[in-house]
Amino acid sequence: MNDFSGKTVIVTGGAKGIGEGVTRAFAQAGANVFCADVDAAAGARIGAESASLPGSITYVDTDVADAANCEALVSQASATGSVDVLVNNVGIQPVDSYLPVHEFPEETWDRILDVNLKSGFLMSKYAIPEMLKQGSGVIVNIASVQGRQSMKGVPAYAASKGGMISLTQQLAMDYSEHNIRVLAVNPGTIETHLALESVNHDVEALRSAAAADHPIGRIGQPEEIAAVVLFLSSDEASFMTGEYVNVDGGMMAKGSWAE
Repeated sequence: MNDFSGKTVIVTGGAKGIGEGVTRAFAQAGANVFCADVDAAAGARIGAESASLPGSITYVDTDVADAANCEALVSQASATGSVDVLVNNVGIQPVDSYLPVHEFPEETWDRILDVNLKSGFLMSKYAIPEMLKQGSGVIVNIASVQGRQSMKGVPAYAASKGGMISLTQQLAMDYSEHNIRVLAVNPGTIETHLALESVNHDVEALRSAAAADHPIGRIGQPEEIAAVVLFLSSDEASFMTGEYVNVDGGMMAKGSWAE
């Protein structure tokens, strides 16, 4: 089902966490993956896997909160002949940003919104013309359950992820007639570096908290998000657009989950 041989895929924030899982899964499915990140060491590690995979991984060290960088990234990827899938995955939630709005630094707000939301706009802005030329394409935005139902102390993160869900629906409305599908994935708690930062890198504490929060009784893994991203990007999901999919171990079905 998930054969992406000869397809070109861009994954932002693609060297670690959920992005790493997505990058690897597409390359395993035969795609030429352009993995954009700012962590050169992580990028080198995943790039080194390329030789043993059916597809390829090209690491691009770039900050996609900057318009010129996004334009250059799309230009580099489109030199392969197409831009078939864009995964807007990059996201930050700094450990010192768990604050209510009246204490929230403006510069932190701006940085989180630039990375988490503006990058999705910019990457779409430059990727969509390539998709229009070829008459097809898929954009998958990695949002969050916190874009639907949040917790205390994450105003910028919640706003950015809620915005990503709304952007997904808007892009779907604007480009569906051009055979460009746009979808979002809302992960629950996934075992990533970002999640570990919130518990001072205490893996067992993170797993224990996730087991209590998720009806399924455990934390999620990047590969589980990647599997859904590949499905949404495939022809098997050809009648889906403008929708978000919760991959959250039942958190949203449970209702109120955050203390």
